[in-house]
Amino acid sequence: MDEAVSSKIEETVNNNRIVLFMKGSKDFPQCGFSGRSVQILQNLGVDFEDVNVLEDNQVREGIKEFSDWPTIPQLYVDGEFVGGSDIMLEMYQNGELESVVKG
Repeated sequence: MDEAVSSKIEETVNNNRIVLFMKGSKDFPQCGFSGRSVQILQNLGVDFEDVNVLEDNQVREGIKEFSDWPTIPQLYVDGEFVGGSDIMLEMYQNGELESVVKG
């Protein structure tokens, strides 16, 4: 991965408490998994930074390498990778995600 892309991703993750790398934006998700992830975070009432990977293909590919996770969306909280849409849904349903994002 390009060093500038890696730095951009790392800076975004480190400078925002909650970040969702997604397809589209929180106001206009452009895939079902991204939409579900936004809905989960909104249901929890937390503010989060959204990064539209469709706007920058280097970030779209770089985030997969950065996290060693093959799919998007990807959620980061306090600089740590939490997971993708399925993991978010499972954690939301069992109450774990609320304690992570509100911790």
